[in-house]
Amino acid sequence: MEDFILEMKHISKIYGNGIAANRDVDFNLKKGEIHALVGENGAGKSTLMKILFGMEPPSSGEILLRGEPVRFSSSKEAIAHGIGMVHQHFMLVESFTAAQNIILGMEPKKGMFVNEAEAVRFTREISKKYNLEVDAEAVTRTLPVGVKQKIEILKALARGAEILILDEPTAVLAPQETDQLFDELIHLKEQGHTIVFISHKIPEIKRISDRITVMRASRSVGCYETKDVTEQQISSLIMGCEMDTTIVKTAPKPGDIRIQVEGLSYTDRNQVRVLKDLSFGVRGGMIFGIAGVQGNGQVELIDLMTKKRAIREGDILLNGKSVKKLSIQEIRNMQFGYVPEDRMDQGIAGQESIAENMVSNRYATGEFCRRGLLNYKKIQEFADKNIGEYEIRCSGNRQNVGMLSGGNMQKVVVARECSHEPEVLIAEQPTRGVDIGAAHIIHKKIMELRDRGCAVLLVSADLNEALKLSDVVAVMYEGEIVAYFDSTEGLNEETLGLYMLGLKRHSEEQIRRARG
Repeated sequence: MEDFILEMKHISKIYGNGIAANRDVDFNLKKGEIHALVGENGAGKSTLMKILFGMEPPSSGEILLRGEPVRFSSSKEAIAHGIGMVHQHFMLVESFTAAQNIILGMEPKKGMFVNEAEAVRFTREISKKYNLEVDAEAVTRTLPVGVKQKIEILKALARGAEILILDEPTAVLAPQETDQLFDELIHLKEQGHTIVFISHKIPEIKRISDRITVMRASRSVGCYETKDVTEQQISSLIMGCEMDTTIVKTAPKPGDIRIQVEGLSYTDRNQVRVLKDLSFGVRGGMIFGIAGVQGNGQVELIDLMTKKRAIREGDILLNGKSVKKLSIQEIRNMQFGYVPEDRMDQGIAGQESIAENMVSNRYATGEFCRRGLLNYKKIQEFADKNIGEYEIRCSGNRQNVGMLSGGNMQKVVVARECSHEPEVLIAEQPTRGVDIGAAHIIHKKIMELRDRGCAVLLVSADLNEALKLSDVVAVMYEGEIVAYFDSTEGLNEETLGLYMLGLKRHSEEQIRRARG
């Protein structure tokens, strides 16, 4: 029998409504390995890791850590046993320094006060030990996303983590940052740490992991030596069948400019100039991709376009009309669709049904409402059509959206925003955190809209997605467009990464072409 540092045996998790997130799952880890955990959204990966990290109790099964049975009732207990987790959305105090975040909850004291000098010394020592260099005294808010991730990893290591769970760690990184992270993970592995690597990016899984556990429909379907399986075999194991994820991309047929951004600037409440004189145009029948590392002004740009923030410098025009004084409903009435980055916070009403969510952007129109009364039959027929077309896995149109997997929630959002034939679509990280099957369906729908003349603004940190879908690509860095490519032919992720990290920049003349 192999010597495992951790074994999860026959783990099941059944919720009160009878839904099984895990069914008789086995999962094990060897000391000093990088172990990839893969599967579709809703396959049970997150629940299994929540059980391991003490965030959820299992309904049945046992966990053996170094051969001894354990049961964690909180994350604090898991941490005390040498298990750490870095979540996809970082849990840092933005106004603290790197050192203050790392020692939070275990502060060295000098009398009644925190010994700041000792905190800085400790941070420098631990970052050097693990080859995760950070500026101990830098304010976290000012740091790039790749450095924030290092702080999260150091937080776990500072608390004695021997097993480190990383949830989608490369989702927001440039290719060069991913390369650096992988070097750091290999260094940790060589020092005896064990890493669980959760990702939907199969090429990265193949590149970094030693073994792979595949989950499908709440069960484990097998554990494989990474060297023994191809990328296509991994994809087939995840989906349960062979799947072609290629997108047929015909030559674009550019129409009139539908989105015009003119001299747009934005200063936040900390008096930081987040956007600096942005100008670009998006034509009908084209996908205008914006690439960039998270935190370089993309969120603020989309917030201004969708009226979550007020425009004070510059202007945004939709079909030639300024949105400055328009209400959200007036913008909606202009054949406008929006797929937000955060589906939980902005995309869905979790307690409402799939059918209700499908028409939540059209309650005020005559399509589903007559004389103030909703036509429920028509609403349900519309929802059923989209459930079939978008392959949404659910028990029916009356099921609460909040009970769906992340990928199926995202398909509900995309179906709602794309099914009314918008003339303008803003797609903000449309496939973040979704599996390859859901991503393929979403990509196909975006491409179909483009082919029917829609102007699509695609904001994506996934460079493979940006290159796969976009007709033209602009790169944002520190609130500016620093590069513009009027074709993706011959363009690769490494080249884009140089501009995303501010290492290269196009001439003003090249960038001016982004204005359409």
